[in-house]
Amino acid sequence: MKIKVLCLLVCLIHLNLTAKNLNSHNYPGYYNDTIKPSDSIKVVPPTTTQVDSVVVTFWTEKNEVGVNLSEVAFVNWNAGGNNSISALVYGNAERNYKKDDLYWRNKVIVRYGINSQEGQKLRKTEDELRLSSSFGYRKDSISNWFYSAKFNFNTQFTNGYKYPDTDSPISKFMAPGYLFLGIGSEYSDPIEDFKVYISPITQKSTFVLDQRLANEGMFGVTGAVRDTLGNIVEEGEKVRTEFGFLVTSDFSKEVFENVDLDSQLSLYSDYLNKFGNIDVEWQLRVNLKVNDFIKANVGSHLRYDDDVKFKEDTNGDGKLETTGPRVQFKQMLGVGLVYEF
Repeated sequence: MKIKVLCLLVCLIHLNLTAKNLNSHNYPGYYNDTIKPSDSIKVVPPTTTQVDSVVVTFWTEKNEVGVNLSEVAFVNWNAGGNNSISALVYGNAERNYKKDDLYWRNKVIVRYGINSQEGQKLRKTEDELRLSSSFGYRKDSISNWFYSAKFNFNTQFTNGYKYPDTDSPISKFMAPGYLFLGIGSEYSDPIEDFKVYISPITQKSTFVLDQRLANEGMFGVTGAVRDTLGNIVEEGEKVRTEFGFLVTSDFSKEVFENVDLDSQLSLYSDYLNKFGNIDVEWQLRVNLKVNDFIKANVGSHLRYDDDVKFKEDTNGDGKLETTGPRVQFKQMLGVGLVYEF
C-alpha cells in the first residue's frame, strides 16, 4: 500500500513539472497560468473570401416596335368628307459592339403603313426595309476619327402604284433596291451624339429586278433597246453600278425635356456619270414622349436622284409619260403606342 501511494506521488510531481516546463516555453494550445478563470477567450473563425462573378459584355442592344393609328368618321357632317382610317406599323432593332478602339454597329428598320377611305380601295402609305452595318477602328483612344467601312441596303416589301391606277405597279420588291458599300473615315463626337462619315470609294448598286420596269429604264437602269415599231430588241438591264463619293451624317439630341431630334443626311455623287450631280436623301424626325408607351412624332423625308425620272400623264390619254427628275418629299405625323425592350 505504501508503495502504491509513493508511486502516485511521484507521478503527480512529474506531471506538474512537465506542465510548468511547457508553459515556460509558451507552447500554443497549452494552459497559461496568466489566464484567470474570469477571463474570456474570443475564438475567431477562419475568414472566407467570396468573389462574385461579373459577366463583361461588349454588346448593347435596342429593340422598338410601335403602331400609329389615325381615324376620321363623319355623321351628318354638312361640310362633307370621307370616313378613313390609317395605320403605320414599324420596328427598329440595333445590335452594337464596342471594345477599346473598335466598334461594330448594326441596325434594321421596318416600316409599313396603309390607309382605307370610304369608297376607295386599300392604299399603301409607307413601305420600307432598311439594313445598315458599319465597322470602325481607331489608332488610339484620344482620336475621334475612325477608319471605317459601311454597308447600307434598302428596298420595299410590296407593289407601289400611281393611284387610282392599281393595274400597273410602278415599284416592287427589289425594284428598286439600293446597295451602298464603301470604305472611308468617320468622325464621332465624344460628347454629342453626332457622326460624320466620309467615303471617297463607295459602290452604289441599283437593282430593278422586275423586267417590265427594267425595260422602261426605271430608277436609272439602262432601258430596253427597241426597233422602230417599238418591239424589244434587247432587254433592259436589271442592275446599275456606280462608283462615287459618299458623305453621311447622323445627329441626335434631346432639344427639350422628352423632345428628341433625329437627323440623317446622305450625299452621293458618281465619279463617272455627271460628277457633281448629287443624290440627296435627308430624314428629319422630332419625337415627343408622352410616357413610356405613348409617343408622337413629326417627320419629313426628302429625296433627289438625277437618275430617277418622274412619271405622269401629261396629255390626258390615261398613260404615264416619263419626264425629268424631281425632288421627292414626304411628311409624316403620327401618335401611337411604342414598346421598347
